[in-house]
Amino acid sequence: MPLLGQASGGFTESSSALRILNVGIRNTVGVLTSDSFTQTNPPAVTGNVTSQVDTTKRGVLSGSVAFARGDAAGGSNYIGGPGISATAATGPATPTTPVSVVLGVFINSANGNPYENTPGPASGKGPYVSGMGTYGNALFETKNLNSGAALTYAVGDSLFASWNGYLTNVNNANNYYASTVIGILKMPADAVQNELVYDQRI
Repeated sequence: MPLLGQASGGFTESSSALRILNVGIRNTVGVLTSDSFTQTNPPAVTGNVTSQVDTTKRGVLSGSVAFARGDAAGGSNYIGGPGISATAATGPATPTTPVSVVLGVFINSANGNPYENTPGPASGKGPYVSGMGTYGNALFETKNLNSGAALTYAVGDSLFASWNGYLTNVNNANNYYASTVIGILKMPADAVQNELVYDQRI
């Protein structure tokens, strides 16, 4: 079902996967890691690929999860994608010190889109939303990354970061950042509105 109200179709024709309905904090504190511009999509689990992602795009995508990246060269204040290689397809064991910690959700794709300005490469910044808010997000997992089973989303589901840094309702015990609840689902995607609408919790 669609959200109440009317729209010209502008948001459904947007190049951004994240639709801000009630913004928390637009956060630009932090510098993008170098792999924020080069990662493949999906970046980690290349089987059971979601139907919601454009696999031809490189870099972190609008609607994907922003992580604090303690592994980045240069040390502190770096953000980016999950920073997990494709060798983690089945999920590595929980490390003693996680290098990727959930911060929020990226507003824009790091590399921008054709025929648009590209402030990400120019500034090295990747704005993300944190501090609560309500959002529609068209980038999410449609399959369980381990089993390949189709995911069914329902009102009230907790949303987590998948290994790929996309929203999922699967809390994988092997995924050391999956325990962070990103949001609570208010409206699942359907044939009318192809996005998850949720209240953010981070």
